[in-house]
Parts: sequence; C-alpha cells; structure tokens
Amino acid sequence: MASDSNSAAENGVSEKPSLGAKLKQELREWGATLAVFVPVFLLFSGLAYEQRVIPSESMVPTLQVTDRVAVAKFAYGYDRYSLPFSMGRFIPLPPGRIFASQPKRGDVVVFEHPHTGRVMIKRLIGLPGDQVQLIGEQLFLNGEPVETEYERTVRFVPHRGVAIEASHEWRETIGDKSWSTYRQEKGGRGDNTDLFIVPEGHVFMMGDNRDNSLDSRFPSGHCPAIDGVIDRAGCQPRVPAVEASIGFVPMDHLIGRAETVLVSFHKCKLQDDEPCRKRVWKGL
Repeated sequence: MASDSNSAAENGVSEKPSLGAKLKQELREWGATLAVFVPVFLLFSGLAYEQRVIPSESMVPTLQVTDRVAVAKFAYGYDRYSLPFSMGRFIPLPPGRIFASQPKRGDVVVFEHPHTGRVMIKRLIGLPGDQVQLIGEQLFLNGEPVETEYERTVRFVPHRGVAIEASHEWRETIGDKSWSTYRQEKGGRGDNTDLFIVPEGHVFMMGDNRDNSLDSRFPSGHCPAIDGVIDRAGCQPRVPAVEASIGFVPMDHLIGRAETVLVSFHKCKLQDDEPCRKRVWKGL
C-alpha cells in the first residue's frame, strides 16, 4: 500500500479533496467576496442611491404598489436618517445635516415618519414659511390656487381589491414641476383643511392619491406624542401614535429624493380600454 501511495505521488496524481475540504474552500471564497461586496454596497446605498419598494397606493397614479424606485441619497445632504436600514436611529450621531440643500416643491421625497420611524414616500408641497390649504379639493399655496387641469376619469381595481372604483385624474403644476393626482367624489375628509403655516425646519407633504393618503393635511400628526399617544387640546380624536398622520416633517428626517421607477410588477387594471402609463424606467 505504501509503495502504491508513493507511486501516485511520484506520478503527480493528487488525492480527491473531501466534502468537508470543499465546503471550507467555498465558505472562504464566499467570505472574501462578502467582505468586499457588503462595505461597497453599504457605502453606495448610504451615499449615492438606494432602492425602495412602494408598499401602498398613497402615491397613485405616480407610483404603484410594487414599483422599485431609485432614491438619490445625496439630494438633500446627509444626516443620521441617511444611513441604510435606518441604522441612524441606533447610532449616537450628532444632529444636523452635512452638504445640506433645500428640497423643491413637487419633489417626491422618501423620509422617516416623525412619530413611528416608518419609511414613507410623499410629494413635497410646502416649504418653511409656506401657507397650505385645501378648499373643495383645490390646493392653495400662499393664498393662490395651484394650477390644476382635468385629464380624465378612470375606473380600476385597487391593489388587493375586487370592486371597481372610479377616480378623477387631475394634473397639478407648481413652478416647473407637474404631476397627476387621483381624486374621488368631493366630500372626503381631506378635501377641506385648516390653513397650515409650515414652520422653520419642516416641510408639508401630500400623497398624489388624495383620498388614500394619511399625510400632512390631517391634524393628528401635528400633535405631540405623550406616552405613545397623540394628544393635545384641539386634537381630536385621541389616537395612538402609530395611527397618526405625518404632520409637518422635519428636514432632518428626509432620506432622499425618488428619481426613477426602475421596474414595476404592477398589473394594470384600468377599465374601459383606458391606456396604462409606462411603468419601467420612468422618471419622476
């Protein structure tokens, strides 16, 4: 047996590695790959772009459920909320934002909910000092009606719904930005609001799907949380913080600007042969 073994070595024939040796080699290679890839991924998603998946219909028709959106992290500068996976909430970083820049009205913004820490996406309507109000569905900004134009009425089946609903599609324009909104019949609780004056260091957000968005129009989020419950004189009803609207959103809660729908798995369900709009590589 020894002579056979020596003969194999002399002929340059190596023994076949065991399953355990193969597994160790694979693990070492995977470990080396991850050691390089993970830091690069975290750096890229923390400083440049990250992907977010739209979970609700609050931004219909601009964004649909399952849309994969590219978010520019550098758009407004960086602070603790810019870190991937919301890690900034658990790291004692100093307050403030570096390379800060002012957002613009009409931007589609990703941010953390001021009361719950959930990641949200809405359209920025009001900047610090702006006066915002809705009267009979019409949006007023600093006392002037926002330019609005009727586009069409569509019937569709909502996400996870079975019954057909109808919405009126209106195009709004502020400055050089224009977008479509969905509105149902007048009389919804968000069609008429108080006059909001956006405080310094905050912004006013709204969803494009005006009858399906718990946004800055609703008073519950403008009240402070006490022991996890929103409560203040004049703020009724008393609701848990997790059910509150976003209120005014602090600037330091902004994560980035949504710029492009990369891909969508949304199945268009418009009725009456209405055309479905482009959902892939769609700029916002």
